[in-house]
Amino acid sequence: MPVRESAPLGAPIWIDLTTSDLDAAQEFYGAVFGWTFESYGPEYHGYLNALCDGRPVAGMMANDPQWDMPDGWTVYLHTADIRATLAQAAAAGAVLCAEGGAEPMEIKDKGWMSVFVDPAGAVVGLWQPGGHRGFEVVGEAGAPAYHQLTARDYGAALKFYRDVFGWQTETVSDTDEFRYSTALFDGDALLGVMDGSVLPEQTTSTWTVFLGADDVDKTVDLIVERGGSVLRAAEDTPYGRLAAVADPTGAGFNLTSLADR
Repeated sequence: MPVRESAPLGAPIWIDLTTSDLDAAQEFYGAVFGWTFESYGPEYHGYLNALCDGRPVAGMMANDPQWDMPDGWTVYLHTADIRATLAQAAAAGAVLCAEGGAEPMEIKDKGWMSVFVDPAGAVVGLWQPGGHRGFEVVGEAGAPAYHQLTARDYGAALKFYRDVFGWQTETVSDTDEFRYSTALFDGDALLGVMDGSVLPEQTTSTWTVFLGADDVDKTVDLIVERGGSVLRAAEDTPYGRLAAVADPTGAGFNLTSLADR
């Protein structure tokens, strides 16, 4: 299993789950993906690293009822200067979520993090690595394989991420029925941006993580057996076999086959 040393600047570097049942989440993801877990302990409020073959691929933390937010996954983008990136994001129309505004949170000996809402309404995080360099396995079963931003305002989203993160984007489709672009990093399409204005009106802008699966259909079956649900049934696409699912408390993510990645 290849180990990734670092993520390109502006690309996804980490994902974590905020869950109302941390014990059940460990049981579920451990059974479905074979993840094991290590806790950072009370100093880090019980934050967990999820490991795939001993390498970190995701984080987990308890959802505090005071936050008044549903369980869900957050995608973090790599920055080398988190304060400068937050300032640029705010100037470009983002809404900063931290109480300190442009002041990020230091995670002792690990790095710096912050979260904001982009101009299209999607929540996304920033990670400036210190001792924790992000997920170290990509494109393998049980590891992040792709990421997607579904944006109600497709044009505004593309402009924002190009301006703030320097994304080089490539248009895949540009029709009224389906608009989609990819962001290229060293020639690799690591994420996509989809025009979400064609989706039902109640659909919000969101970032979605795609986890790799050797067999998408068997993984979907296992997810259902373990109390999860199917949001969109598995289907063949030009980019492999895909499915949208949720864990037992409703946190959604996608599955992708690996042969075409």
